[in-house]
Amino acid sequence: MSSIPVSVAIMTTNTVQLASVRVITDDLPRLVRFYEVLTGATPQYLTDDFVELVTPSATFALSTPERVAFITGNPLRAAANRTAIVEFLVEDVESLLALMKAELGDDLDVVQAPTLMPWGNMSVLIRDPEGSLINLYTPVTPQALLLQQNRTPRMLAPTTKAD
Repeated sequence: MSSIPVSVAIMTTNTVQLASVRVITDDLPRLVRFYEVLTGATPQYLTDDFVELVTPSATFALSTPERVAFITGNPLRAAANRTAIVEFLVEDVESLLALMKAELGDDLDVVQAPTLMPWGNMSVLIRDPEGSLINLYTPVTPQALLLQQNRTPRMLAPTTKAD
């Protein structure tokens, strides 16, 4: 019989995976539309105030403050994020930016035009309608491509459309 108490669990591995990011908003329809255009994912309304956009690597969720009303000590506030950048690996930064401009018009706030970063990513910084900073990036140099291949998410093979 083991001398380890039953109440003690020994953890031999700790696999942690980012499952989702959730943004709190007072204007759910506007933010859902923005992230629908950005991700190309179909919004899944789990309730009238909680929406998920499932991407190949993680889920991007949106909800109203009422959905998290149980947090009372320091409640969440919409449009208050000034400390994080949400980053999306995309197939083609400039094409996605053009699509977003066409779909969202003046609702798209471009903070930094497409720029080749020193580590080899083509990057564009935008703000979502709530003010959260978003980095869209595509590895373009051999070093950046190799680095991304050793990370999750990995670059997906380009999609081709049937004629």
